[in-house]
Amino acid sequence: MSDFSSLNAALEQRRNNSLYRQRRLLESAQAAEVVIDGKPCINFCSNDYLGLANHPAVVTAFQQAANDYGVGSGASHLVCGHGQCHQQLEEELAAFTGRDRALLFSTGYMANLAVISTLLGKKDFVFEDKLNHASLIDGGLLSAARFQRYLHNDMDSLEKKLARAGEGRKLIVVDGVFSMDGDLAPLPALSALAEKYQAWLMVDDAHGIGVLGDSGAGCAEHFSLDQQQLPIVMATLGKAFGSFGAFVAGSEVLIESLIQFARPYIYTTALPPAVAAASLASLKLIRDDGGQRERLRHAISHFKQGAQALGLPLMVSDTAIQPLLIGSSEQAVSLSEQLAERGVLVGAIRPPTVAVNTARLRITLSAAHSEAQLQQLLAALAEVLA
Repeated sequence: MSDFSSLNAALEQRRNNSLYRQRRLLESAQAAEVVIDGKPCINFCSNDYLGLANHPAVVTAFQQAANDYGVGSGASHLVCGHGQCHQQLEEELAAFTGRDRALLFSTGYMANLAVISTLLGKKDFVFEDKLNHASLIDGGLLSAARFQRYLHNDMDSLEKKLARAGEGRKLIVVDGVFSMDGDLAPLPALSALAEKYQAWLMVDDAHGIGVLGDSGAGCAEHFSLDQQQLPIVMATLGKAFGSFGAFVAGSEVLIESLIQFARPYIYTTALPPAVAAASLASLKLIRDDGGQRERLRHAISHFKQGAQALGLPLMVSDTAIQPLLIGSSEQAVSLSEQLAERGVLVGAIRPPTVAVNTARLRITLSAAHSEAQLQQLLAALAEVLA
């Protein structure tokens, strides 16, 4: 076989089903207003929830660290790539989340693969919400553990599966904020089931960290769950933190086990130190200034009130993720394109990211959005959905 022509049929089918994905070219810094493919747009599809990706303090921290430490980290954390910025960030993230220790990873995807594959083997069980992120699903499948998926946020469905499980380690894995629906996992109920059936509980808090909780410490703080009640917290730094990378927070024995046995950690080059420094600056802003979270809450409330007044098909969400259920992939793409023509950037989310016939416009709000920009979004939605 000399070429890849056998792949053409699958590509063509994806085009015909309105599922073909294309990259847009970002020609500006991340912000509430961006330049995409040469055209100015108001950005309602970024996960930069607090507007920190281009914050002056974060940029300055990055630049200073690059001057001090260079660009590349040069090696994995266990060889000679673990620097002062990494160490300080881990210590401050542990304190921020109320856990014994934290461990940095290059991506959230890698962190999820690392935790699940390190904790579980063939004789064990992993229980996952049907709407979990792809990285959690893949981590469960690749762990070789007996893989169980329960109905979305359905504790009866989960308990039946836990009750049927035999001997072996048990891990319940869930998104804190579901990335395509915007709703929250019922973590207190999950924690109670984990205790009842002697299972570990792990939350992927990618969309909650920095945003939820009185100090922005995420879902654990929002639900007042300590390390015993929620022993494994994974969160990313590329969303509300406006930076890059991820971390796992938990007990001393959990973190040390990941350092010793997690292949995605051991065999990966460490994050550039300047990225860690930028994340430290973001953490300081999140921890010390609640104004961004308040502005985000105001934006969410303003948009939801306006959307409901217009009768738009909002899904149930109180977070920065505000999806409009469309159904048809073709229609979702068409609406996204019509919004772009009006200078409003909103992503069309289609299968396999979401279930068939549940394509949607995924609107993400930011503390950086003004009321005028939110009104422009609402006016554009009213036009294209009329």
